[in-house]
Amino acid sequence: MLDTNTVLDWLVFKDAGMAPVVAALQGGTLRWLACEAMRDELARTLAYRTLAKWLPDSEHVLATFDRHVCILAAPPPSPQHLRCSDPDDQVFLDLALAHRAQWLLTHDRALLRLARRARPLGLLIVTPKSWPGTASPS
Repeated sequence: MLDTNTVLDWLVFKDAGMAPVVAALQGGTLRWLACEAMRDELARTLAYRTLAKWLPDSEHVLATFDRHVCILAAPPPSPQHLRCSDPDDQVFLDLALAHRAQWLLTHDRALLRLARRARPLGLLIVTPKSWPGTASPS
C-alpha cells in the first residue's frame, strides 16, 4: 500500500528512491491496494498550491493510479484498535489491516510511529527506501 506522499514522490517529484517500488508494481510482483477515499485524497492534494511549482500533471497521476491500483471497498475501522493521530491517514492503516497487506509505504510520521504496534499484526509500516522489497520484491 502506498500513501499519498509516496505516490507524489513517484509521480510528481520523480524520486529515484521509488524505483524499486515502481519496478515491482510494473512487474506484477507487488500489488497496490487502495480505496476511492485514497484516490479522492490524491486528487485533492494534486490541487494544492504548494505543489504548483512542480507542475503536477493531475490527469497523468490519476491515470497511473487507476492503471496500477487494485480498488477495494472502503475499510471498516481497524478491530486491532490501532489509531493514527492524523485522522486523514487512518484509512491507509484500516485498509492495510483489513486486507492483510504486508507493507504500508509512507514518510508520514504519524503512521511510522505505529510501525512497532502494527508489526505483530503482520503489517510492516516503512519508508519506501527501507522497504524490504528493495533487495528482492515480493
